[in-house]
Amino acid sequence: MIRRPGPGSSLLPRHMPPTVNPRIPLSLLEAVRRIDTPEEDPDAEYVQELRNKRLGLSDTVYQQIRRYSDAVKRGQMIPYSEATGLGTLIGRRPDAKALFISAGEILANDVYQAISPGRRRLIRHAPAMVARRLALGNIRQIARRFFGGSLNSTGEFVSLTITDSVTVNSAPDAVGCEYYASALRELLRLLLNGGGAVDHVKCLEKGASSCVWQAEWRSQRSKAA
Repeated sequence: MIRRPGPGSSLLPRHMPPTVNPRIPLSLLEAVRRIDTPEEDPDAEYVQELRNKRLGLSDTVYQQIRRYSDAVKRGQMIPYSEATGLGTLIGRRPDAKALFISAGEILANDVYQAISPGRRRLIRHAPAMVARRLALGNIRQIARRFFGGSLNSTGEFVSLTITDSVTVNSAPDAVGCEYYASALRELLRLLLNGGGAVDHVKCLEKGASSCVWQAEWRSQRSKAA
């Protein structure tokens, strides 16, 4: 059985990658900022006091978001340990599950925009069988390039495998794994008008060698056909 570090531990798996795509930590901090931003008038008198209490409104988070955004533009990778540290920080919050789900959706929408507009239109308007093949190819590339994982398909199902999760052990009950489940669900919605249940069939926290999520990937068009 592979032993994994617990929440807050400084120990990391020996096989960990040295870096991760900057969109990963960027999405985590963007989720914190969005949830911590008040819906009220941002010019209200109490906002400065609120900034001192909410991490997402702090200057540190703002500076880090700018740093990661610049790294995206330059194609500069971010240390793996830095991303896992953010996952652990989020995992300590009472709203950790909502944050990880939001971050996954942010990541999916971000990488979806990285697909060329022409390609997105082709997937949207192509016959269902062609659209599925094109969408699968794009999600496979996204899994490899941005998630550091792999995507496989069997029949009507796809499975996302992540060996080096940045959110593993970040919170009790595998709450951190919601991050990748949410990203996969949102990608299926964006590319195939799908996005139903995503099942976490294997988990690093339970001793598996990787986390694996499985989802049905038929679009609403193909179901209606």
